[in-house]
Amino acid sequence: MTTPTERISQCFHLAYTHLNSELFDGGLPECLITLQRHRHSFGYFCGNRFVNPHGETADEIALNPAYFLARTDIGVLSTLAHEMCHLWQHHFGRPGRRGYHNRQWANKMVEVGLQPSHTGEPGGRETGDQMTHYIVTGGRFEAVCGELLAGGFCIPWADKEHLFTYLGPPPSKPGKRAADGSNRWKYTCPRCRLNAWAKPYASLTCGECGLTMLRS
Repeated sequence: MTTPTERISQCFHLAYTHLNSELFDGGLPECLITLQRHRHSFGYFCGNRFVNPHGETADEIALNPAYFLARTDIGVLSTLAHEMCHLWQHHFGRPGRRGYHNRQWANKMVEVGLQPSHTGEPGGRETGDQMTHYIVTGGRFEAVCGELLAGGFCIPWADKEHLFTYLGPPPSKPGKRAADGSNRWKYTCPRCRLNAWAKPYASLTCGECGLTMLRS
């Protein structure tokens, strides 16, 4: 029987290898994938973060397990691909200043089938300091990820969903006021896209999908 550590490591190694092969022509170097609970972040990339006794370095891609349940497997894999675009740029391109997502990165995201957007919705800025994305319908990522999921891929472990409430949803943009002018924010189900309005930092669950709703 494999241990939880082995299963989660094997899971993301398989995903990284598949995405690397199909979206990056197998050209990305191996990296160290970690689980980190960074508040308000689905994940991050850090180049040359680790070193071994021989002086060899490895990049880090960190994923936040507090959001695994709410985002579903394809959403988590889109974050992995997002960070792989940063890794690609670190080795083969010209990254912007620390934290800035520049045009080269945005173009690579579009190439692999992810649309950069500061709001996570159509019409958002494609470059900037705080960026997310959405999956392009019919794009390369959706097709490649579909192959992986069709083969039985699943993420075997996740934080219990109450931890998602503790961390709070990552802010994509300033909260929108309701039509009546009250200080309520818009929340959206990550699966069915149902919208609701509530006070800032409310904890809402979609009645249809049972998932925590994200602030939008």
